Order: sequence, then C-alpha cells, then structure tokens
Amino acid sequence: MTEAAELPEVEDGHELRMGFFEHLDELRRRLTRAVLSLVVGTVVGVFFTDRVLMLLQEPYCRIPGINSCELVILDPTGNILIYFKVALMVGGILSIPMVTYQLLMFILPGLTRKETRYVLLSIPATTALFIIGVVFAWRILMPPALGFLNEFQAQIFEPEWTADGYISFVTSLLFWMGVAFQTPLIFFVISLLGLVSAGTLVRQWRIAVVGASIAAALITPTIDPVNMFLVMAPLLTLYALSIVLVFFGRKLSGIDRAD
Repeated sequence: MTEAAELPEVEDGHELRMGFFEHLDELRRRLTRAVLSLVVGTVVGVFFTDRVLMLLQEPYCRIPGINSCELVILDPTGNILIYFKVALMVGGILSIPMVTYQLLMFILPGLTRKETRYVLLSIPATTALFIIGVVFAWRILMPPALGFLNEFQAQIFEPEWTADGYISFVTSLLFWMGVAFQTPLIFFVISLLGLVSAGTLVRQWRIAVVGASIAAALITPTIDPVNMFLVMAPLLTLYALSIVLVFFGRKLSGIDRAD
C-alpha cells in the first residue's frame, strides 16, 4: 500500500489551516470589499434619496392633527446631514447581499462542502427576510408608534417634530427590524452546522427576554413602554420561530435523527 493511500481522507474545508496574520489579512480584504460595496450602494442610493425621503415623510403626514407635512430643521446643515444619512441607509440595504457574502466567505474555509452549500443558499433568503422585516415595521409597527408619540400628553405638549429626530426614529426602526427578521434563518443555518439545538434555545428563554428588551430599547430611541412592547413582541415571536426552525434544521442535517 502506498503512502498516499494510507493517508486518511480529510473532509472538505477542515484541511485548511491559516496562521494568525493570514487570518488578519483575509479579514482586512473581506472588510475592504464590504466597505467598498457600502460606498457603491450609497452612491447609487443618492439617486433615490429624494423619493425615499418623501416616502419616509408619508406616515408623518397621516398623523391626525398635523397641519403641515414639512419637518423642522434647527440648523443650517441639518437638511444636508439628513439627506446623506438616508442615502447611507439606502446604501446599507443595497449592500447587504455583498456584505453577507464577504462575511460568510471569511468563515467558509473552515466548513465542509455540504456546510458551505447550506450557508451560500441562505444569502438570498437573508435579503428577502430583511425586506420582509422592513415592510412589517412600515405597515404594522410604524402607525401605532407614531400615533402614540403624537397623542401622548397632547393637552400639555404640542408636537412639532424635527426632521433629524423623526427621520432617525423611522430609519432606526425600519433598519433594525429588517436585521431582526434575519434571526430565525441565522439560527436555522447554524443548526444545520450542529452549533445550536432547540433545547438550548428553550432553556435560555430568560436570556432571550432580556435580550429582546435591550434590543427594543436600542431600536426605539424612546423610553415609553408602548413602543418598546411593539418592538419586543415581534422579537420574541421571531425567537420562538427560531426554536422551531432549529428543531427541523437538526433533523434535516441528521444530527438528531436518532432522537
């Protein structure tokens, strides 16, 4: 028997070993490409920013009692900063597939061919789930959130929102809810890789509740419990959906087939 025949067969991906500085160089290249995709997406987003701004303005115009749809600017450069903030948000949305791809390609050398296929197939789904999350926040969360903020203590305060405060609130809610809606798919993919089980997620439900509370507080830059609950409820629902998907992911991968 030859020496080559005596060598054990190594599964794809696990034979790849990189040194510390090679990892840093690989990370630098992936981050550079991700940032370039964000820059390109932002440049493209500039051409759509006017229409996006008018779209973001529509919920404000529909609030009862609002006499004018124009938002207040308190400093000379406020409108310019808001314009490019929205352009950056559009660029971030457009660059999500490339950023996700670069992140996964940094991880893929350590995966088998089967695991690589699972991860790559998830890229289109992450983009689709992000869009679904944005639409959900726009249609379901935005109207009651804005209505509550406008009517809270209306006999004492007269709401006159600034453009920066309103746009920041809306874009933060839309973007991070889009990110949150990718959570079940992420858990599903890592369950296919055998890195998490449904039982573990069930046992960590208290941590999930605390995490959802913190995330809701960060996503909604207000301290009122109504808006926090409006965000926290779908986050916990997504966590419950993640448990179900992880259960089927483990069965699909064959890890829990014996159970």
